[in-house]
Order: sequence, then structure tokens, then C-alpha cells
Amino acid sequence: MSLMNSYRPRQFNLSNLKGISDETLEMHFKLYEGYVKETNKLNEKIAEFVKDAKVDQDEFAEYSELTRRLGFEYNGMVLHEYYFDNLKTGGGTGDPNNDSAFRTAAEQSFGSYDIWKAEFIGIGKMRGVGWAICYQNPANGRLSNHWITLHETGNVAGFTPALVMDVWEHAYLLDYKPADRPKYIEAFFSNIDWSAVNKRTQKLTAHSIAA
Repeated sequence: MSLMNSYRPRQFNLSNLKGISDETLEMHFKLYEGYVKETNKLNEKIAEFVKDAKVDQDEFAEYSELTRRLGFEYNGMVLHEYYFDNLKTGGGTGDPNNDSAFRTAAEQSFGSYDIWKAEFIGIGKMRGVGWAICYQNPANGRLSNHWITLHETGNVAGFTPALVMDVWEHAYLLDYKPADRPKYIEAFFSNIDWSAVNKRTQKLTAHSIAA
């Protein structure tokens, strides 16, 4: 059974970053394409199970495992798209402008941008494989930082990813030793496209942030 609306890998015009080599990016793009391919493959297999509008009992174990795997592959695809989209070719400014939507939200949520940044970096340095993600609550505009194990465990339902940082070792291993993740995080901040981050938060910061 073929799905009409299968996903296609996006092409990212991203190169010449500060501290993150083009070789790392090329490897990373290929890995992302693998998540797109596996997402499509799993969706097709799952569609086969339910094509008769039911799941046969003797197929339920296989159906269940494929469905569980879909969360890993699907989030692997989507989070990489957020990650690449919040990086800027040639590097960024390091920190957002004082009057930017994101900085305003960070100050209102954490008391200061520096406190927000310290917590986000601290999460990025945690042992394990996964992601550091700053989410915004659409109900009140408040920002919160979270550790996402693998790709799927820890995402907050209904919240909007504002800034996404990949801290799997494949994101930096060609450029830094595994123990040098803090150097990669520093490089990540020097390449953030704050205009992209602000677009994710711009509409939401119009809401008052509850105390």
C-alpha cells in the first residue's frame, strides 16, 4: 500500500558555520534523510495493517512495535528540521537583540536572559543522548527548557519548540571529542539564527505571561 502524502527530505542551505564543519553538516543531513525514509516506510507498513479498517489479533504484536518505532523516527525527522532551521549560514550574533521577541519572553519567564541561557546550556551538558529544547507554552507565552531523551521522550504536548539543540554525538563528533560537548554548545550558540527563533515566538509573546 503506497501513501499519497509521503514526506520528502528538505534541502537546507546551510554551510560555513562557526565551529561546526561542513563535513559534520553533510553527515547530519544524510542522517536526517534516513529518518524521513524510515518514517515513510513505517507509515506504509502500518497502513497495510489497517487497510481493512481493523488490526488482526495475530498481527497485533508486530503492529504495536512498528507504531512505537514510528515515534522515534517521526520525531527524529521533525526535530532535525527545527534544528537546521534555527542555524544560520556563516554564523549568527551569539545572543539575541535586547528587544527581540525571544529575549523578552526569556526575561519574563526566567527573570533574565542569562538565567534562561544558563539553564538551557546546563540541560545540554547532561549525560545521555538526546536534545535540549526550549518550548513556549501557547496558553501564556512562558518559556521552559527540557531534556528530550532520544527523540520522543520528554516532548511537552501542545507546546511550541522555540529553540532546538541536537546533543547527540553525531552533531559534533567530527569536530569535538565526546567529552568536549560544552565546546560544541558554545559553537551552537554562535550559529543560532535568532530571526528564525523569533518567528516561532513572535505571535505568542503578545499574550501576557502568567506569574
